[in-house]
Amino acid sequence: MGFTWSAMEMINRDAFGLSEFPGDFRNGSKLDFGWDSQSDAWKRNKRSIELNNGRAAQMGILGIMVHENMGNLQDLPGF
Repeated sequence: MGFTWSAMEMINRDAFGLSEFPGDFRNGSKLDFGWDSQSDAWKRNKRSIELNNGRAAQMGILGIMVHENMGNLQDLPGF
């Protein structure tokens, strides 16, 4: 797992200084999906949505870990 993490960090590093914001891993790639044609407000909104989804996912995983340690994971629906 450590090797995979290290390899992904090296591959995704902004080696050419072309990123627009922290976390922009396009590295000058032409693969855009329409991101560059959108307004700055739209981009900021999408980044905020992505951050909030990530935070919600982290809280969900934390809840599962807590219930697993409490020993009642089987009491949760879907487990």
